[in-house]
Amino acid sequence: MNKIIIEARVNELATRKGNPHVPFLPHEIIADAKACYDEGAAIVHFHGRTADGAPDHDPGFYLETNAGIRAQSDILIHPTLGYVANDTDAKGRFAAIEEMMKAPETAPDFAPMDTGSVNVDWWNPEAGRYDTTDLIYKNSTATLMYFAERIRHHGLTPYLVSWNVSFTRQIEQFLKMGVLSQPAYICFCMTDEIIFAGHPGTTAGLDAHTTFLPAGFDTVWTVVNYKGDLFELSEKIIREGGHISIGLGDYAYRDGPRHLTNAEVIAKIVAQARALGREPATVAETREILNMPEKQIAA
Repeated sequence: MNKIIIEARVNELATRKGNPHVPFLPHEIIADAKACYDEGAAIVHFHGRTADGAPDHDPGFYLETNAGIRAQSDILIHPTLGYVANDTDAKGRFAAIEEMMKAPETAPDFAPMDTGSVNVDWWNPEAGRYDTTDLIYKNSTATLMYFAERIRHHGLTPYLVSWNVSFTRQIEQFLKMGVLSQPAYICFCMTDEIIFAGHPGTTAGLDAHTTFLPAGFDTVWTVVNYKGDLFELSEKIIREGGHISIGLGDYAYRDGPRHLTNAEVIAKIVAQARALGREPATVAETREILNMPEKQIAA
């Protein structure tokens, strides 16, 4: 079987209430990136955070973190554009990437494009109501086309996030228009427990995603379960040729009473993949699978 690309999603907007090992500060993320790389991850995804876990959009956070990651390994870097915590215009949302691209040691390898808009309010299961009621993750077609142009300009690989079928259909239109190149790297974002914007992390939820992969186009797909246990679906993903994006940023993984680290989560998924006949893709193999362009540094 083909090699499996494993991405470590180390922090997202996760708190330490569920798992104390969630990294917030640059030195913590840098250490986690190296530990995950050593266990078999080829990509690391992270969000800027303050010492108390609040979102941090200061480009300096990413410059420090990226440089630290680069100094320790060649793991591929996938930063965020800020999700709903960075609700500004397209240029403002992409500003941190522009700063990162000014030097080789801070340049990422991917830039994300969530290819649609969706309500992302948080459900409180104990209270039986929503804790938020006005969180909209807004990604207009014009905004996405701006992102695609800047990503192409910098020689980055677009990381295409699909929360539901409508997002995947938007990807198909962008492929038809030539806005996106092939292979399209698509992350199916499944959601569970306290957020319902994506397909549920079930076999039916995944099948609904893969059924609508753009016909006639070269695609590579990976799966994340935001606020859900991806291990409940990982065997199916591995057997069907998909790839895995997993970490404490999405779910407070445990082994019985013990909290797992990000590296331990990666080691666990690597062991499962190998048991099912798939070796983890190295960074070089990941670049080949995704036909990633040579790195270009442009202002």
